[in-house]
Amino acid sequence: MRNKPDFIGLTSLALAALFFCFASHSLFAAPAPGASGYKVIKTVALGGEGFWDYVYVDSDARRVYISHGTHTVVMDADKYTVVGDIPDTQGVHGIAIATDLGRGFTSNGRSDNVTIFDLKTLKPIGTVKTDANPDAIVYDPVSKRVFTFNGRGKNTTAINAADGTVAGTLALGGKPEFAAVDGKGSIFVNNEDTSELIQIDSQKITETHRWPMAPCKSPSGLSMDTKNRRLYAVCDDKVSVVVNADTGKVVATPEIGNGPDAAAFDPATNDFFASCGEGILTVIHEDSPDKFTVVENVPTKRSARTMGLDLKTHNIFMPAADFDPPAPGERRGKMKPDSFVIVVVGK
Repeated sequence: MRNKPDFIGLTSLALAALFFCFASHSLFAAPAPGASGYKVIKTVALGGEGFWDYVYVDSDARRVYISHGTHTVVMDADKYTVVGDIPDTQGVHGIAIATDLGRGFTSNGRSDNVTIFDLKTLKPIGTVKTDANPDAIVYDPVSKRVFTFNGRGKNTTAINAADGTVAGTLALGGKPEFAAVDGKGSIFVNNEDTSELIQIDSQKITETHRWPMAPCKSPSGLSMDTKNRRLYAVCDDKVSVVVNADTGKVVATPEIGNGPDAAAFDPATNDFFASCGEGILTVIHEDSPDKFTVVENVPTKRSARTMGLDLKTHNIFMPAADFDPPAPGERRGKMKPDSFVIVVVGK
């Protein structure tokens, strides 16, 4: 009788070969980890109508404040759940937090005012009138004042944070964009119209310096390494600039993505970030105070142009939405209903 072929053995070999084939395919098909280690780790659906602007992360209180058209959404930084809402912040742009005073502030561009709210209850306390279209807003702990940077007013309004009284107004000679505080009584703000960086004395409410930012055009987001005294601004044409905060000299010009609107710096990692509306997060490492390396352009989501950085977890929160194709003559299409999300980028 002929010997039968060993089907069991053949089957085992075939399965082993097949397994190796799939394992090898999976191994080589998987994307290599990015150089920075950052990637999208979560997309949180918030829905609702209205556009957005800045995000502020209160790393100590574990809250994320998200501007959303007519109101400000408050999200848990760890659970990604909505824990509160600050109503009637019409055309809200930015959020500032004064932890030492237990107060928060929103800049409401459509109603030309600031909403003051209680940090524990998130309930509005009152409003303060500003000049036209308050955009960026920052809290300076040295003067204990909140500064709004008024786009159409082309000036800044200084507000005493403890009682909401206006301490003064300073003309800036152009449209101010985002600002950064150095913790020593100086505030730095980008002038979008003139492509200049302006230094303000927060106590005197006076201009200290004004420096050109070339090759930067139309600067928007601004962040600061307060230890090494370096300011990082994002600009048009895929350009960013690093400026010495004491001399005003541009020391580096790292290339970033298109459509940036916010900047952030993580002092624990010495990484600067640019959130770019084309759908990438540019990660730049500060090798030394005057040397910077572009590490990676991390894919995010188209329209994710602003962000808030959590200094505890190092996660980055980026609002975004889906849009219809623009009609002829339109700069952008209509925002799709309930498509508003928060893209969380982390390691």
